[in-house]
Amino acid sequence: MASVSSPHQKRSTVAAADESLAISALKMLATFDNAKNAIFALVVYRYSTRILRHLRAYGVSETLYQLYRLVSAKAFALLLKTPAAKRKVKRELDTAMAEVEAKIVPRPSHLETNHQLPQLGKENEWIRAELAKLQIMEAGVDSKIVEADWQQRDGQMVWKGGKVSGAVYHGGDDLSELLADTIKQFLVSNPLHPDVFPGVRKMEAEIVSMVLKMYNAPSGAVGATSSGGTESILLSCLAMREWARATKGIKEPELVVSVSAHAAFDKAGQYFGIKVHHIPVDPVTRKVQVGRVARAINPNTIGLVGSAPNFPDGIIDDIPNLAKLAKRHKILLHVDCCLGSFLVPFLDKAGFETEPFDFRIDGVTSISCDTHKYGFGPKGLSTILYRSAELRRFQYYVKTDWPGGVYATPTLSGSRPGSLIAGTWAALMKLGESGYTQSCRDIVGAAKEITTRIEREIPELRVLGRPLVSVIAFASAAEGSVSIYDVGDHMSSKGWHMNGLSGDVPAIHIAVTRLTIPVVNEFIADLKEAVKHARSSFKGQKGSMATLYGLGSGVSATAIVGELATRFVDTLYLV
Repeated sequence: MASVSSPHQKRSTVAAADESLAISALKMLATFDNAKNAIFALVVYRYSTRILRHLRAYGVSETLYQLYRLVSAKAFALLLKTPAAKRKVKRELDTAMAEVEAKIVPRPSHLETNHQLPQLGKENEWIRAELAKLQIMEAGVDSKIVEADWQQRDGQMVWKGGKVSGAVYHGGDDLSELLADTIKQFLVSNPLHPDVFPGVRKMEAEIVSMVLKMYNAPSGAVGATSSGGTESILLSCLAMREWARATKGIKEPELVVSVSAHAAFDKAGQYFGIKVHHIPVDPVTRKVQVGRVARAINPNTIGLVGSAPNFPDGIIDDIPNLAKLAKRHKILLHVDCCLGSFLVPFLDKAGFETEPFDFRIDGVTSISCDTHKYGFGPKGLSTILYRSAELRRFQYYVKTDWPGGVYATPTLSGSRPGSLIAGTWAALMKLGESGYTQSCRDIVGAAKEITTRIEREIPELRVLGRPLVSVIAFASAAEGSVSIYDVGDHMSSKGWHMNGLSGDVPAIHIAVTRLTIPVVNEFIADLKEAVKHARSSFKGQKGSMATLYGLGSGVSATAIVGELATRFVDTLYLV
């Protein structure tokens, strides 16, 4: 006979079940709360760690200033979106860009404008005649070029006069003809196909070997060629990131550079997701402050960067002490010698003072060196050098499961112009060690003469730091005495193409080349005249350099200059 539960027993059973469910629910809630707390604690830990590391690198005052600029930039961006502000800024930018377009995109009457393919192909004679006109086409002048200007120069290229800072580093007819013949000989070659063009592969390997030897690389050191200094720097940063990920498990990489380091490191940071810390330079020596570099190093740091020399001031950083830091923290050190290229390795042989910068320093793990600057090779070739083959492999790209076959490239590019490799090889073989030593003697000698004469003969100006190579940066000797950008504008009116600098000290610089050597006296004479003119017209009408760089580094100025720069790039593709 089955037992019958009483109402009291049923209520007890239900109550027990409810209590059990309640306990389970409380346990789940507690577990959920614990998970929430754990996640919250993790988020707080991550962000507080980042903040503390940033404070350690920059200090409280600098961090607060950066925060102020960030908030101000956001507020200014919102302000620019208001209709009235948009109209005003657009009107001013349009006016500025009209002047830029007139200088950068001249449309002389003696040149045809081509918006589409010709209906019928042109004859060789027409093409050659048009190329001759294009070759000597001038830009950056105060008035548009007309037929008379072109005829008056009688085939003379603007840069041949030696008034351009950098850009064309040799310019000699004999070498140019040799390079042109070499490029023609290897015009269709492509190192992507080493089985088809084995000679190009051989020349590329020899170029890398020769540059490694110049930089005193140890046994086992390797390298590669690239399309230019920017790609060499990008590759060095890519290799650092991949090395740190593989050997240290770093997923949020950080790089420590000087404010004077090349902008390509910031480009690499944007492309490859690397946080870039910018360390100030010493106001007197213009070298990166190594003590501040040390403060910026943390567990996410993948490497440090030094320059030999840097682009703005032409100063060689303290590479030995940067190397000691890199060794101590077991991270990489890249030395950017793109500008120093074929000068810094020959300073000692040419009889000039030098500073340590190459692979002889234990801790230097990679070096970038342009062959198309003071190596005098054709434009579009640089080298990236590594202390070991293991490091170089981190810049490779390999895909084994592509339907098109195994795809492997040593650099960012796939197809590359073998003609430029051949031209570079020819330049290196033509100049040789003796030729580069003499070039260093001549170019650096001219740079030192300019430095000395500015210091002795133009008291209104001062040279920044103590440049040892080819770049001399100079600024106003005393605030308010003369506007350095007005000086730059007057030099432009005399045909000089100078570089304006917008760092902590407003300045301009010149990068001396072989073409500068015969016009040093003219440069100093024009510079004296420019200073005199700037003093007499200190409150007068501003030129383009004074307008652009004279805006300063405030939040609003940075935003406007950024838009100007973007529009400038747009003008490069105007027909």
